[in-house]
Amino acid sequence: MEMNQQTLARMSQMRLLGMHAAFRTSMESFKSEGMTTDQFVAWLVENEWDDRTNRLIQRLQKQASFRYRASIEEIDYSLERGLDRNLLMRLSEMTFVTEPRDIFITGSAGTGKSYIATALGYRACQKGMRVLYASTARLMGQLKAAKAKGTILTELKRIERTDLLILDDFGIHPFDAAARSSLMDIIEDRHGRRATIITSQVPVCDWHDVIGEKTIADAILDRIVHHSIRIELFGESIRKLQNKIK
Repeated sequence: MEMNQQTLARMSQMRLLGMHAAFRTSMESFKSEGMTTDQFVAWLVENEWDDRTNRLIQRLQKQASFRYRASIEEIDYSLERGLDRNLLMRLSEMTFVTEPRDIFITGSAGTGKSYIATALGYRACQKGMRVLYASTARLMGQLKAAKAKGTILTELKRIERTDLLILDDFGIHPFDAAARSSLMDIIEDRHGRRATIITSQVPVCDWHDVIGEKTIADAILDRIVHHSIRIELFGESIRKLQNKIK
């Protein structure tokens, strides 16, 4: 028994938390009885693997800064809003991140754009991918502040390393010169290397006017539009419909 306690202590010190929990359980419930040595070791390693995977996913989800939880499995397809279940299932495999390809989700307020983008973000975290969710206007404001503090390059590098960037509510506020410059830097850094999801109430055909300044708008859209996957939603606000039912 003393040897077992010493083993548990060493597992804890080495941060083998999954093994620690499994070995302690085996001591308390005799769960290991009937296992061969190989099976017991494999069981301990499997528990350690699962524990590390779960902690990684939790860390990635926290770092992503999602506004709320969302799940691919809980997306509602019963409403008429132009949502293709087969497309969403394919996207949930995350090949668009590894290829990489950008996704544009457009539609009026309340049609579920942010939820779908967030659900895909959560699935990416479950696959071990680094995700960053951000309100477009807020991110541009943060980058403007970072430029004033002299930390803009560090922030842009952080965004560049993100496997999946989610820019929510694109075009809600007009872009000023600083925001256009930051957006250009983000798109240039990620083009052909990382995937980006953009949600917007503004149709893609009007993004040129939203960005402003023809030369920069042309450069940005030329990099993201042609190889993108588009989800165009329509219909009434889901929140409004839910309130009617109540």
